[in-house]
Amino acid sequence: MDRTRVGAWAVVVLVVAQALASLVSVDADGLRGTGVLLNAAAGASAVWLLLRPGRNRWPLTAWAAGFFGWHAVGLATLAGLVTTELDAVFTGSWPREPATAYQAVLLTLAGFAVHLLLPRPARD
Repeated sequence: MDRTRVGAWAVVVLVVAQALASLVSVDADGLRGTGVLLNAAAGASAVWLLLRPGRNRWPLTAWAAGFFGWHAVGLATLAGLVTTELDAVFTGSWPREPATAYQAVLLTLAGFAVHLLLPRPARD
C-alpha cells in the first residue's frame, strides 16, 4: 500500500473518531451538526482519493492539515498553554484528562496523515 492510501485511510479513521466523539459528547446542536458536516466532507474527499488514487490529493491534505490545527489548538487549550475560551468545546462532556488524551491522539493521527499525503520529490 502506498503512502497516499495510508494517509487517506488515516483521514478516514480520524473523521470517524471525530464524528463519533461529536455525536456522543458535544451538547450544542449547531456545533454537533457543523462537526458532522465537516467530517462528512473530509470523509468524502478521502473516499474519492481511495477510489481514484491518481487524482489530486491536495484537498485531502488540506483537510488533514485543518484537523491538525484544530487538535493542536485543542491540546494547547486543555494543557493551559493558551486561553481560547473553547474549553467546553474541546472537553465536551468528558473529564479533562481523557479529553486531553483524545486531542493528543487525533493531533498525532492528523500529523501523520499530512506527512503521508504530502507529495515527495522524485528520486533519481
